[in-house]
Amino acid sequence: MKKVQSGRRALGLIRLAVGLFVLVTISIQIADRVLNNAFDPTEYFSYFTIQSGLINIVVLLVGGAMALRYRYDTVLYTSIRMSTVAYAIVTAGVYNLLLRNVPYEGFQGLQWPNEVLHVWVPIFIALDWLISPGRPALPWAALGVPVVYPVLWLAFTLVRGGFAPTTYPYPFIDPATAGWGSVVAYILGLTVFILGIAALCIAYSRRRIR
Repeated sequence: MKKVQSGRRALGLIRLAVGLFVLVTISIQIADRVLNNAFDPTEYFSYFTIQSGLINIVVLLVGGAMALRYRYDTVLYTSIRMSTVAYAIVTAGVYNLLLRNVPYEGFQGLQWPNEVLHVWVPIFIALDWLISPGRPALPWAALGVPVVYPVLWLAFTLVRGGFAPTTYPYPFIDPATAGWGSVVAYILGLTVFILGIAALCIAYSRRRIR
């Protein structure tokens, strides 16, 4: 097996560091809520940001370890990492365009973890995709991978909200607040956006290989 390049090793260490930092950030946010008697696991872990953040931890740590040992990432791992790029951009876009200035009546808590999860981590994940060495070209069949998790999350969220209307994590997917027409429009728009980002990622991976 060919020797892992120094740049790829550096990338591996950076991925490991960022993955651990995301883990610490979420842990601190949970601890802050627990200390203030404001931690509801069913509410906290229902947010797309938190769930995708947990996915980011796993993907970054696995990717970091892979970069330290191998010259190239696998196609399966790269397909999943491409999905996290789409989720990160959606997370940053939705938060900064739709939610940042919306009043929140619940527990406020520390604000810097929100900035880390909604701004800085998405920036790193996008840059990691653009400049990281060892990424294989993805087949266009991988375009369906990024929509699997959002569809499952959305189905669970809507079913759960139907039985307990106060459990919608975001106002724009609450039919009582936004109306079904708006909810459907948001869902279709975000789906198209995720597929668009995924398509750009695939095209970029294939261009870089050529």
